Amino acid sequence: MGCAGSSLNKRGRTTKKLRKPKPWEFPRPVTWSQLVQMRDEFWDSAPHHGGKKEIWDAIHAAAEEADIELAQTILDSAGVIVHKPDMTVCYDETGTKYKIPRYVLSEPTNLIQLS
Repeated sequence: MGCAGSSLNKRGRTTKKLRKPKPWEFPRPVTWSQLVQMRDEFWDSAPHHGGKKEIWDAIHAAAEEADIELAQTILDSAGVIVHKPDMTVCYDETGTKYKIPRYVLSEPTNLIQLS
């Protein structure tokens, strides 16, 4: 039995339940277009940092999903083990670590709003 906020995925491994990321501030204010560019660059290069492409694809799909329960289902179906409930650290079944920056998962509090 896992601790509160944990569950077993389809392979019987304990995984943390996803939760909405806490508010955070980027080191410097960024515009929406800068944020989108950083996200695109991260996802384009992520598979080159190790791990399996199908796991990166599942993490990407879950990160883009607004419905937390559906995001959890996507990760569980791919065998992704969520180590941190905000999804910044995940593992695959072989123990490969996948680090996802916060700017990919949510907007910073200091996002510049252009009119």
